[in-house]
Amino acid sequence: MKIIYTSKFAREYKKLPKEIKLLAEEKEKIFRKNPFAPILDTHKLHGRFRDFWSFSIDFKYRIVFEFGENGIVYFHSVGDHAIYK
Repeated sequence: MKIIYTSKFAREYKKLPKEIKLLAEEKEKIFRKNPFAPILDTHKLHGRFRDFWSFSIDFKYRIVFEFGENGIVYFHSVGDHAIYK
């Protein structure tokens, strides 16, 4: 699996608290092995985000991503529920 981080994702990631960044890195390792591991709570989004998926970093923070072709995954956004606005 290859993960591509969009520029929006990179900007949002830089603003996260250090402890959330560390936790996000741990969750990404799990995601790379199994994107649907129960601990990630991976789910399809709805409405205008219907082409995207999300998984949890913790109870507040999440990563919004998209499955591309040939095993490529695009990380589009990271943050709390405000990222859905």
